[in-house]
Amino acid sequence: MTNHPATKLDTRAQLPPMFARYQSLVEQGLIQAVAQRDTPPKEADSLYVSIKYHLGWVDQTGSPATDAITQGKALRPTLCLFACEALSESVEQASSVAAALELIHNFSLIHDDIQDQDRERRHQPTVWCVWGVPKALVAGNALQSVGDLALLNTNNEGTSPEVTLKVSQLLTASYLEMIEGQCMDLAFESQVYITAAQYLNMIACKTGALFRSGLEIGASVATADAADVDAFSRFGSNIGRAFQIRDDYLGIWGDTATSGKAAGNDIRRRKKSFPVVFALEQANGAALDDLTRIYQQEELDDKDVDRVLDILDELGSKEQSEKIAEASAEEAVESLKGVSLPDWAREEAEDLVDFLAHREY
Repeated sequence: MTNHPATKLDTRAQLPPMFARYQSLVEQGLIQAVAQRDTPPKEADSLYVSIKYHLGWVDQTGSPATDAITQGKALRPTLCLFACEALSESVEQASSVAAALELIHNFSLIHDDIQDQDRERRHQPTVWCVWGVPKALVAGNALQSVGDLALLNTNNEGTSPEVTLKVSQLLTASYLEMIEGQCMDLAFESQVYITAAQYLNMIACKTGALFRSGLEIGASVATADAADVDAFSRFGSNIGRAFQIRDDYLGIWGDTATSGKAAGNDIRRRKKSFPVVFALEQANGAALDDLTRIYQQEELDDKDVDRVLDILDELGSKEQSEKIAEASAEEAVESLKGVSLPDWAREEAEDLVDFLAHREY
């Protein structure tokens, strides 16, 4: 998988080429990982239906899904495979660990949807809405276990036991960090005042950990050069921040039809996303009083949401969000400057950064 054409495109409107290039490999890894465990007693059939439903493979009855829109972008495994190929001109040896990353990410999504009471993800009802909270918790736990087992297959793909152990430690440490970030995020819900620094630290854990470890793992499978692995790790941290800040932006100002999320939903849920945290730091007088009052209420109506939107506009929260995402994107590109990469890889890395910082979904 070398000598890729350097295809320029508007990455703000569509996925960069690497997503299509690695799609079949990611899917094969996921299918293999889930299929290995897909022989349960009849009483446990619904577990694997709910897992496959969440992954976008089947509908609620277990019949094959007809619409790919219910499937995710597979961003984290794509990053892993890209790092591996960029440094070694080979990618198959990272197939299992890439699948593990996606499974771990999806276990966190099932649990996040329960904790946030989100009723829709990827244009379909969430697992807990269909099967209830207890079964959704079990499905999330099962995905975590399937991900852990999938990673061990790396040793069967030509990777040494030492490297397999290393990437296992990296992945486990990163999803523990992700869970710690989720705990911070939940704690923030009951706090009115949070600093931007606290928020950025939280997303570095909750979102950045799997971005960082995905690239670090892919690089570790490809090379023993510590400097190159560290560069891809820093690249991951920066694009993770850019991705999450952009996600926060879309959660307030994104187009509903494009993003699959309800407009203003983050405000209605009183979510302390970056635009709101920035506004709380900057506000004073009536604006601060209104934000404090609104975010201490149990429920928000349309008038409350409109008032928050007005305050965010007055304080420049939208512009500051764009500024942070842009700065993170620039730092990401800079982090790979010292790595010897083929032209196609460097160009695709830049396209990826542009997409993540400016995407519409």
